Amino acid sequence: MDKEVRVRFAPSPTGALHIGGGHTALFNWLWARHTGGKFILRIEDTDRERSTKEYEETIMSGMTWLGLDWDEGPDIGGPVGPYRQSERLDIYRKYAEQLLEEGKAYMDGPAIIYKVPEGITLAFDDIVYGHIEVKSETLKDIVMIKSDGMPAYNYAVVIDDYTMGINYVIRGEDHISNTPKQLLLYKALGWEPPQFAHLPMILGKDKKKLSKRHGATSVYEYRDMGYMPDSVFNFLAILGWSIGDDREVFSREEATKCFDLKRVNRRAAVFDMDKLNYINQEHLKELDPMVRLDMVEPFWKEAQLPVEEHTREFLAGALELMGGRGRTAKELAEYSDYFVSFEPVKARYNGSDVPEEDKDMLRSFFGELLKIDPWEAEPMEELARNWAAEKDVKMKKLAMPLRWALTGVKVSPGIFEVAEYLGRDEVRQRLAHYGLVEA
Repeated sequence: MDKEVRVRFAPSPTGALHIGGGHTALFNWLWARHTGGKFILRIEDTDRERSTKEYEETIMSGMTWLGLDWDEGPDIGGPVGPYRQSERLDIYRKYAEQLLEEGKAYMDGPAIIYKVPEGITLAFDDIVYGHIEVKSETLKDIVMIKSDGMPAYNYAVVIDDYTMGINYVIRGEDHISNTPKQLLLYKALGWEPPQFAHLPMILGKDKKKLSKRHGATSVYEYRDMGYMPDSVFNFLAILGWSIGDDREVFSREEATKCFDLKRVNRRAAVFDMDKLNYINQEHLKELDPMVRLDMVEPFWKEAQLPVEEHTREFLAGALELMGGRGRTAKELAEYSDYFVSFEPVKARYNGSDVPEEDKDMLRSFFGELLKIDPWEAEPMEELARNWAAEKDVKMKKLAMPLRWALTGVKVSPGIFEVAEYLGRDEVRQRLAHYGLVEA
């Protein structure tokens, strides 16, 4: 590429960063990072009634959580600022008056409106959607400056993109219909337009436009639900793009290296929570144990479990023992709560399912189990197998009561591994609570 790539993400601060906005920001970021170009954050805050500083900060926080850093923006400045539309009103006024003077625009009260000429074919080659042509006769005159003195969207975006040196405009396909109007304004001002790449719509699994009924729509909600930023990044990247092979799970470094706008698919992308859960689970498995603990610990604390009673090494090791169970950090915290405390086990399991006629046999077996030395899973399991064979009972008759008493759940990692990890004293205490050993 001859010129440095300059792309922008230009949200309106009228709400949190939603999945669609995060998707657009991510594709712009990937193109900038892949090409060694610049990623600019611009705030389109001309809707004075709905735009707030709080939403602006929430959008920036959502982008930071996703790892989408920007090279220029309202908070860090840059050579082509200001980066908020509300601070650029003089710039918009200047070019509108130029078009007025040249007879290309007219006044309608305090508003300034561009007069669409007839007989012009507006054509552009979209990187994703291919060649698109529109006749100027199909377009209405374009409002540039509204009666309240604020710029209209189609006008402001042209002035901003040109004066900020944006040479790739990457945005949602709902903007395709705006592009011919913007091309008219580029032409009227004698400016070369950028290259356009419109991204596919994101639909729910029911093929309807994404909304709250399909799951959370704000990026931050996924953070609060225990998803990892790398997983959400990975998931958003595969909505309308593939890394080039059959892989669905990859790092942001791999995505940056392989990203190409020409491989963006024009078909609508489907937001599939099952796919996000799968990707998050795979990323969670690969984490350093202490980093995984950092993600899970807040959810244990939220459940008021006594995290501080254990060493960080013990807790990280417990999560390792879970062996990839749990699709989110929150789910992993729920699945592993019995390592942190016996209280949740007692809350969900009362021991009433153990038949009276089995209790004597189980007390005898658990009495032997608690004498095992060294206290390790392998000799425990060997004892259980031998005992089951001698007494002619199924192994399950011994293992399931132990699993319920130690974890309070039907499914867990190998129960003898869990017993080893909890320690002999804790196992004795839990079995005694259910009357399965002498207290």
